[in-house]
Amino acid sequence: MPRLEIDPIALNAGRQKLVNAVIETPAGSRNKFVYDEGLGLFRLHKILPMGSAFPFDFGFIPGTLAEDGDPLDLLVLGEESTFTGCAVTVRLLGVIEALQTDKGRTIRNDRLIGAPEGEKIKPEGRSIDDVPGRVLDQIEHFFIAYNRYEGREFKIMKRRGPEAALELLEQGRRKYTKSRTKSRR
Repeated sequence: MPRLEIDPIALNAGRQKLVNAVIETPAGSRNKFVYDEGLGLFRLHKILPMGSAFPFDFGFIPGTLAEDGDPLDLLVLGEESTFTGCAVTVRLLGVIEALQTDKGRTIRNDRLIGAPEGEKIKPEGRSIDDVPGRVLDQIEHFFIAYNRYEGREFKIMKRRGPEAALELLEQGRRKYTKSRTKSRR
């Protein structure tokens, strides 16, 4: 089955920093799902320990490639959870830059942060700076604890705004295009 071929940039995005995202794991779920390109389906990857659940919808931006070899990760700060496989138009608010160390190997494993475009968040809510600090602290704590449970270290470096998120998006698009070009040879 083919890859999910969805343009990462939303139609009529203009200057609003809109991207298309696909939800893998809905908010409140202990089940971690991943998209399996070979099957063309989502599959259960793991179950988080009791007392742990994803704080918001977690997914990826198709047509991108991050340093870990997967599409760029995205946390969607919605009022309600969606479902696995749901396509969502998201306004990029920023990024939590992080280093992840596993078995002595350290890579960047940033988390883009966005809000569903259709939600009625305040119009000035266009940046990660508009998200309450306690919410960001809890998101960071979740990823630190989740990775610790998996035997990895997840170190937060910095929170940055929408321009940094767009820069990561462009890098991810270039890496994806380059990888597709190599695979066709």
